Amino acid sequence: MPRISSFYGILIYMYYMDHNPAHFHAIYGDYEAIFDINTLGLIKGNLPPKAIVLVEEWASLHQSELLENWSRVKNNEALKTIEPLR
Repeated sequence: MPRISSFYGILIYMYYMDHNPAHFHAIYGDYEAIFDINTLGLIKGNLPPKAIVLVEEWASLHQSELLENWSRVKNNEALKTIEPLR
């Protein structure tokens, strides 16, 4: 499970051979959630409200890079690291 970014204790992953829609996983402590790349909305799981806001803010800044990585994951190519939220 390649980690593509991390910020404020939140780890962002994409998994090879994962299902559609285009999405990424966010892990914060014992919490895990899946976010849709196109809508930037929460698909499944749970994070504390402040972590959700941070993930959505980060994803909105890096949506094109997330879509590029989704294409890479579908083609079994190496993923690119994405800058953290600052």
